[in-house]
Amino acid sequence: MQHPDATQDNTATPSEAGVTLEGYAEYVGLPAAYLKSLGLREIHYVDQKAVKIPYLSQKAEEVCVRFRVSLTGKPKIKTRKGDKHRLYGLWSLGEMGERAGFVVLVEGESDAHVGWSHDVPVIGVPGAVGFQSEWAGELDGFEKVYALVEPDDAGETFWQSLAAEAPLRERLYRLELSKASPGAEDLGDLHKQDPDKFTERLRGALEGARHWMDIAESEALERARKAWERCASLAGEEDILERFYATLRASGVAGERRTAMILYLALTSRRLDRPVSVAVKGPSSGGKSFLVERVAGYFPESAVYALTAMSEKTLAYSDEPIKHRFLILYEASGMGGDFQTYLIRSLLSEGRLRYETLEKTNEGIKPRLIEREGPTGLIVTTTMDRLHPENETRLLSLLVTDTQEQTGQVLRALADEELTPPERDEWFALQEWLEGAMRHVTIPFAGVLAEMIPSVAVRLRRDFSAILNLIRAHALLHQRTREHDEKGRVVATVGGDYRMVRELVGDLVAEGVEATVSATVRETVEVIERLVDESDDDAVSLTQIAAELKLDKSAASRRVRSATFKGYVKNLEDRKGRPGRYLTGEPLPEDVAVLPTVEEVLHRCEPLYPPSATLNPHSDAGSEGTVAPLHSDQGGYTPPSPPDEDPGVRI
Repeated sequence: MQHPDATQDNTATPSEAGVTLEGYAEYVGLPAAYLKSLGLREIHYVDQKAVKIPYLSQKAEEVCVRFRVSLTGKPKIKTRKGDKHRLYGLWSLGEMGERAGFVVLVEGESDAHVGWSHDVPVIGVPGAVGFQSEWAGELDGFEKVYALVEPDDAGETFWQSLAAEAPLRERLYRLELSKASPGAEDLGDLHKQDPDKFTERLRGALEGARHWMDIAESEALERARKAWERCASLAGEEDILERFYATLRASGVAGERRTAMILYLALTSRRLDRPVSVAVKGPSSGGKSFLVERVAGYFPESAVYALTAMSEKTLAYSDEPIKHRFLILYEASGMGGDFQTYLIRSLLSEGRLRYETLEKTNEGIKPRLIEREGPTGLIVTTTMDRLHPENETRLLSLLVTDTQEQTGQVLRALADEELTPPERDEWFALQEWLEGAMRHVTIPFAGVLAEMIPSVAVRLRRDFSAILNLIRAHALLHQRTREHDEKGRVVATVGGDYRMVRELVGDLVAEGVEATVSATVRETVEVIERLVDESDDDAVSLTQIAAELKLDKSAASRRVRSATFKGYVKNLEDRKGRPGRYLTGEPLPEDVAVLPTVEEVLHRCEPLYPPSATLNPHSDAGSEGTVAPLHSDQGGYTPPSPPDEDPGVRI
């Protein structure tokens, strides 16, 4: 008769006719009586024998059941239908875990049985499912968490799933038995080699375990070294953004120089504590998504997470890493829900997500706190003139060019049959190298900028932070040709970093705080004023405006809507469905430069540059030949160390 706990699964084809408790005991090298004391029982599973392995709660209540249906074949184990996977053995540690102060995480249940028989605190992670984030809190009481990594792909996946859990990293160690006991891949092997020497050999392996941070640092150094070999020439360029735009044009992108450069700089800012987020706006078929996609194509996959849409709670529940990464949403209608908008706003403002919800568990309804670690940047494309007002102020708004001249350039680029996209490897390598290179910047002139920028709007509090972070991103990108101060920080320059950032976003900042208006709005209002003056009517139509601007009606409509929203244009037609009748409204403001000129800043801040700043010791910039990376005593590439804490301006 089949055991009532068994799960019907006619597709399972174990390699042998079931598993008995005696057979399992012999396989793991432990007495059957001991296994029975752990709650294991022999049952009938479908049409064969199997070993039932119960999972208990802290109150010794059965909360999950797994069945060992094969010793060596596949599948080896099945889970009772409807049961939720969880850690195996938390209820059994008691004083054993408290006394040891550490726990060993293993794949599956058999190694846990072996470890317990030697009084070793072991927790089993259900095989093939990997470590799940909600389990991290169950290990809070252990000072050290050792992950037993078996020498195969599954073992490496097991380690990566644990290394991805930020709450565990400070206590996580990689344990490999084969280094202390050749031939032993898991605790079962170590026990079978010599049960009497099990504890001694395990202790030796534990002493040789490597901390997560040591492994991560060595891996990062090796990645940085290899990346440097591929990007040394590019990293030494005096103007990397101009080089990027030339490369982008060769790949088929027409025009949009400023927008492309800002997007590249914003994506580079993902390494900062506050990435600079961007909204790319324009008419349908204006090339917004194409441009963003092409720019993002020069960054490694680890830098971006692109979606065309997402559900309300995707950001809260997704396992996709978002730390130091950009979320790209093609068409902002994909972030239209109020809750989703709130999550995005929290992520941009706080640099992380904290979302508490209620979940149904075997122990009743329990609260669950979901945390997503940032910082995260956002790029959205949209046909809308304005986003949610609370999000609009957190992004730089960029408009794609809507002119006939731009359309002509796009058509010619599409018709170019000889177009051969350039190789992107050195651009990938540059960003990979930057991930391990210096990301601390000092801006000696930040205080001067704060004094010189007029305090004309509250929004400047956010915009000024974005300006500083764009300066930092530009300095980081060009760190091989920048000086470093005595603490190793990259020193941003007025003539290089501020000059480029002011050129790219100076007018955008002025428009954002309504100190001035964009050139397109100004042109549109002036055209309407001229048409009204030349007409016998008191207002003009959209058709007339579009013809005078030499735009299609959709592009002209966007401009008119923007000018109307700002109050510079009025629509006399208030009946829905009727053509608009437009005339000018409030007078246009004079052009005002919110950001001071480079010359003005230089005049005020030259004495602030630290006299002790020296040429970047890691660079031969300015001399002939290639730029050589810094080497450690062992000959490997070594990125600069983070600076000590100080009250200066930095990330």
